[in-house]
Amino acid sequence: MAVWEQAMVGLAIFAVLYFWGPGAKNALEDSQQAENPDWKGALIPIAMVVLFVIVLISLVRS
Repeated sequence: MAVWEQAMVGLAIFAVLYFWGPGAKNALEDSQQAENPDWKGALIPIAMVVLFVIVLISLVRS
């Protein structure tokens, strides 16, 4: 990779951190102040997908 390409990649990384950093910080602070996080709403679909993948693997192996 040429030096100018490395400089452009570095500049792009800096721009991403500069523009999206404060928004990410605010999002993290807001998520910590949530009163009632609904973990069941996220964990149940994830568990169902994991079980489905396990069933598919078991069907392929036998």
